[in-house]
Formats: sequence, structure tokens, C-alpha cells
Amino acid sequence: MASTENKRGRQTARDMVLSLLVILLGAGFVYLLVPHDDSLDPVRPISYDVELVTARRAAPYPVAAPAGLPDTWRATSVSYKRQSDLGAVWHLGFMDPGDQYAAVEQSDGEPEKFIRSVTHGAEPADRTQTAGGEEWERYEGAKYDALVRRESGVTTVVTGTAPFESLTRLAAALEAERAGEPGESPEESGEAGAGGEPGEPGESQETTGAPGKD
Repeated sequence: MASTENKRGRQTARDMVLSLLVILLGAGFVYLLVPHDDSLDPVRPISYDVELVTARRAAPYPVAAPAGLPDTWRATSVSYKRQSDLGAVWHLGFMDPGDQYAAVEQSDGEPEKFIRSVTHGAEPADRTQTAGGEEWERYEGAKYDALVRRESGVTTVVTGTAPFESLTRLAAALEAERAGEPGESPEESGEAGAGGEPGEPGESQETTGAPGKD
């Protein structure tokens, strides 16, 4: 009787192993059939035209966005918050040609609180950087570095894991406008639909996770 039970136990264990092998072989076969390319870029560029027009109609300050950046700069996240603990906040994030993160951040809120938040605690480096003919304060931090400009009613920060060369390039390309200013068409100034009701922020499209310095 004991011998019969042992034999059945061995058969059960063998059947489980065989079933597992069949499952693994099937999974491997499916993997081989499904096309995949490990070299594909996981970053999905986005378009932010509608969000930019909407923010420029709603924000109490001229909203900044780059003009003339090459295609190697890929927009990855955009949002405008009309009300927050940091004020009215505009965000536009990019991956630079070296796959490092760089973002444009703007607010009409308390400057020091805003700068500390968007730069993840970066500190003033007691030096300035010229970009686009303007002087920017230079900040350095363990996670993000940044270039900062303080103007009446708005603080603009260009920050991220990207090197200062890329941050300077992005800052130099910025054009700050409000809806209805010279250079904008009637459609952009709100005479035609811009993807939302006047004064309503655009939908946020965010990256997965907050990049940090290597």
C-alpha cells in the first residue's frame, strides 16, 4: 500500500514538472512570435500647442515656451494649474538630445517657495548665466540644477537633470507671450476654439516618475 502511494506521489510530481515545462515552452514560443525591439525609445513625445494657447489665455503672466528648438528636443509633459499652493503654475517638460530631463516652470506665487519646489531643493550658486540676452541666476542641487529669472509678477525656472549647456539652450529659446500680444493670430488669442473654455487649464500629460541626476 505504501509503495503504491509513493508511486502515485512520484507520478504527480512528474506530471507537475511536465506541465510546468509545457507552460514555459509555450510562453517562450509566444515571446518569439511577438515583434519586439529593445532599442525602441520608451519616451513618447507629445504635442503641447493646445495647452500652450490655453495657458496663455488664462495665466496672469506671459507664458514661456521655446521656439526654434531642433527635433532632438522632445516634449514629454505639459500642464497649467490656475490655482495651487505655488500660485498659477505653468510646466513644460522635455528630454534633451542627450536624453536628460529639462523643464520650463513658471509661477506668480512666492518665488523662494516655488524655486525650492521645482528644483527639488537646489541652492543658489552665487553666479549668473546669460541666455537669450538675459541674466539668469544659477542654482545647483543634488537632483536638479536650474536657471532662474525673477520678474515682476512671475518667476521663470529652467531646471532638470540636463547639463547647464542644455538648460542654457532651452532658456535662450524661450518666448514669453500672453494671448492677444503682437505675433499671435486671432485664433491663438481666443477668437476661435483652443481646446477648452476661456480660462480653463489644459489637460496635464505627465512623464512616468521624476528623473534625477545620474
